Amino acid sequence: MKKILIIHTGGTISMKENKQTGTVDREDDQPLQELSAMIPAFVTIEDMVLFQLPSPHIGPEQMLKLGKTIHEKLAAEDFDGIVITHGTDTLEETSYFLDLYLQTRKPVIVTGAMRSSNELGSDGLYNLVTAIRVACCDEAQDKGVLVVMNDEIHTAKNVTKTSTSNVATFQSPQYGPIGITTKSNVFFHHKLTAHESYPIQNIQKNVSLVKAYAGMDGLIFDALRHNKIDGLVVEALGQGNLPPETIDAIKNMINEGIPVLLVSRCYQGVVQSTYAYQGGGRHLKDIGVIFVNGLTGPKARIKLMIALEMTNTPSELAPMFEF
Repeated sequence: MKKILIIHTGGTISMKENKQTGTVDREDDQPLQELSAMIPAFVTIEDMVLFQLPSPHIGPEQMLKLGKTIHEKLAAEDFDGIVITHGTDTLEETSYFLDLYLQTRKPVIVTGAMRSSNELGSDGLYNLVTAIRVACCDEAQDKGVLVVMNDEIHTAKNVTKTSTSNVATFQSPQYGPIGITTKSNVFFHHKLTAHESYPIQNIQKNVSLVKAYAGMDGLIFDALRHNKIDGLVVEALGQGNLPPETIDAIKNMINEGIPVLLVSRCYQGVVQSTYAYQGGGRHLKDIGVIFVNGLTGPKARIKLMIALEMTNTPSELAPMFEF
């Protein structure tokens, strides 16, 4: 008999549509209570409501509380796995935070819904049952935090929301899912090559994220520097390039001890120090910009917030972002 803990945090998966207005909002009653009839006989479920928040209301403080709650629950009781229900807008960020924070071999599965519980074709209950099945699977151990949606299993590191409303919104561009589910089985076809965890106690650093665009200048960088941010992630052009008008402002940030990390605004590929022209990747690396391998901007921001709780020394930060 498997014992699974479900932690509810809110989101569309726990909401209903108002028939009169067409809007979707929180319900006092938990729509997922009708789940019991669909759970396999070999599973015992315990559930708790930690938050009842739409995911745009969830930030690093709530992510850390969720992570600490998981540690406490696993230490106090012999759960075989954890399932988290979460709104989809920031699901990938919470999942990746937990992936970096948690130190457990047991399966931790995050799921959600694109359609509220009373909409035609609602996917919430189905995704939750599927997530429970994956959490019960022995093969799901030692794979970090997983996101299970629409019969696919994705790593927290690679998954991203690709559509505003499609039920197949969660994809892992370039890498693909590491597994799939069917009505009767769970199949894994990839393995993780590396996993990292950082046992932080607090998350208080102010890290910003900006996206580069044609003709960008240094104004936003100067404004952020004057507001005393602790770190910055830039979604650069192409392989990791920026307009030359941004360079002086970026240098000023680095000279003041503010780490500047670089990812690409492209959804595939990695940044590289290829071009030596002013603002090119080689030039940016030479002035001290840290290149990030394979993360999106939002996830690089989450990781930098965690890393800065341990160090702000560039020589120590850079290796953390190389894999």
